[in-house]
Amino acid sequence: MHGYSRLGRSKGSGGVGGGGSSSFTSSSWSKFVFVVMSAILRRRGLLLFAPLLYISGMLLYMGSLSFDVVLVHKHRHRPPPPGSLYTSPQLFHNLWPFMETDNSTSLNVLMKAWNVKEDRHWKPCANKTLSQIELPKSNGYLIIEANGGLNQQRLSICDAVAVAGLLNATLVIPIFHLNSVWRDSSHFGDIFDENFFIQSLEKHVHVVRELPADILQQFDNNISNIVNLRVKAWSSPAHYLQKVLPHLLEMRAVRIAPFSNRLAQSVPSKIQGLRCFSNFGALRFSEPIRTLAESMVDRMVKHSSQSGGKYVSVHLRFEEDMVAFSCCEYDGGAEEKLEMDIARERSWRGKFRRKHRIIKPGANRVDGRCPLTPLEVGMMLRGMGFDNTTLVYVAAGKIYKEQKYMAPLKQMFPRLQTKDTLATPEELAQFMGHSSRLAALDYTVCLHSEVFVTTQGGNFPHFLMGHRRYMYDGHAKTIKPDKRRLALIFDNPNMGSIQTTNGRHASP
Repeated sequence: MHGYSRLGRSKGSGGVGGGGSSSFTSSSWSKFVFVVMSAILRRRGLLLFAPLLYISGMLLYMGSLSFDVVLVHKHRHRPPPPGSLYTSPQLFHNLWPFMETDNSTSLNVLMKAWNVKEDRHWKPCANKTLSQIELPKSNGYLIIEANGGLNQQRLSICDAVAVAGLLNATLVIPIFHLNSVWRDSSHFGDIFDENFFIQSLEKHVHVVRELPADILQQFDNNISNIVNLRVKAWSSPAHYLQKVLPHLLEMRAVRIAPFSNRLAQSVPSKIQGLRCFSNFGALRFSEPIRTLAESMVDRMVKHSSQSGGKYVSVHLRFEEDMVAFSCCEYDGGAEEKLEMDIARERSWRGKFRRKHRIIKPGANRVDGRCPLTPLEVGMMLRGMGFDNTTLVYVAAGKIYKEQKYMAPLKQMFPRLQTKDTLATPEELAQFMGHSSRLAALDYTVCLHSEVFVTTQGGNFPHFLMGHRRYMYDGHAKTIKPDKRRLALIFDNPNMGSIQTTNGRHASP
């Protein structure tokens, strides 16, 4: 006889619904827990494993449950953050009809966009001529290697002059290191005027072209045998006096290689004045560079007669290596991505493939780290009021996919000039294959422009802005775009006009 169940089945019976199986499972689970707990209570040492046993039991218990409802997480497509995509071509397509019908003139922009504050006192970093004193006997010879491009080398030279003055050392004309990116084999005398450099500094720092024979013999006539002092970046004057000077006095010659950014920016005024004077007073380009560069400036002035001989210069950083290094994406799709991967590996082997390194093109663009394309520079200038009669000089290396990316800029500024259009192939022939010498031509034309536009930062615009202020007593017209704001402005294809004040920074 089986007892009657109110649920319609007998006690101990499996029944139609399988309740007996469930009861059996529950009973087995209870017995298992009872046995385990009894063992724990009998042997207190097992209490140490109680937390682990509890967690294991809970996992087993949860695993025995089944869920009739499965939650499905739907990945909704979220729109990209504003400014994270390169949509400038669409914007240009919509704006071009407005640009074509724009009848304004850029003369007022060139002449009146910047109001000089006459009451603002400006003091240069060094007097045009430093106080000249009789130099004491030299403590020895300083040899440095300058690496990088034109203006990185320029920075190293100026720092070397300052360090030589600090140590009362004789500076040997710097050695230029062949850079893997710039690939320029030029020597100091190919780019700068050696005689002028030595003569300008003769009352401030001892400078010689090469080591004397007796000093070189000490090192078996091999400069590489001279001890190379590994000086850390941005070292203070105290470091040089405490660590470098003793070696200099003992061995009569020391070598520092590489010498990029090896002197702190904050130094005593006397040392800073020497660094400044060497840049603006002692460094000038070699005669072949000066001759062609001055002719190019004259041609720019002649071509800009409509605006009183005034023109705009733009430092455009859209070379392949710059685009690759920025890790930004434009509108080239898979082909562009492959080319950038190859360029990054060629110039910075493995740097961008390191573990845990994540490339975020959209975040870079929103953060203002992406190089402006020629198209974006053109839209910015047109939005600021420079019309299609403005004479624009573009200083740049080999533009990435030049035919594609330069076309809209030339469409907006048909009178645009570069060194390749301003000089003849015969004039440029002696500089071809030497990026630093070509950059020196660009530097000079930009130096004498009415307005200078910098688009990416770096040594070229920093030196140029400082040089222009030094030349023009602190009054230099500079456009330094706020690329974070521009990213948002350009990411609006439906915009009918560009606000003229966005992205402009003018230094008085």
